[in-house]
Amino acid sequence: MNVEFVYNTDFRINNEAKITSWINSFCQKEGFTIDSLVFAFFNDEDLKSLNIKFLNHDYYTDVISFDESSKNLIKGNIAISVDRVKDNSNTFSSLFDDELKRVIIHGVLHFMGFNDKTDDEKSLIRKKEDSALEMFHVKQ
Repeated sequence: MNVEFVYNTDFRINNEAKITSWINSFCQKEGFTIDSLVFAFFNDEDLKSLNIKFLNHDYYTDVISFDESSKNLIKGNIAISVDRVKDNSNTFSSLFDDELKRVIIHGVLHFMGFNDKTDDEKSLIRKKEDSALEMFHVKQ
């Protein structure tokens, strides 16, 4: 299992080992194994550029997942906008750290085959995010 954090901004996660352990535990609970995951952190403009380049989406987003998983083996890159996470935490009156964990696990859930295009899919992925967040807080 290899989980890596790459910083393209001043932001840093101060508990990489805890986050890694939590992601791994959640994946195992869901019946998946991590091959390799890279979380790359960007500012708004840089992530928007990636969104345009790879998805032809000309707008800001909080997370983009580049999935290379196969069957129950999780592998891929997850790009996160720290600026969007900050804005989301204000919009939803949540703690920045909780919103960051939600976005992190959201990307992982895409690798497990969960989507968020329809209302039903959004509801299901949100329930999975909530379950993962509860797991993090119980573990600590």
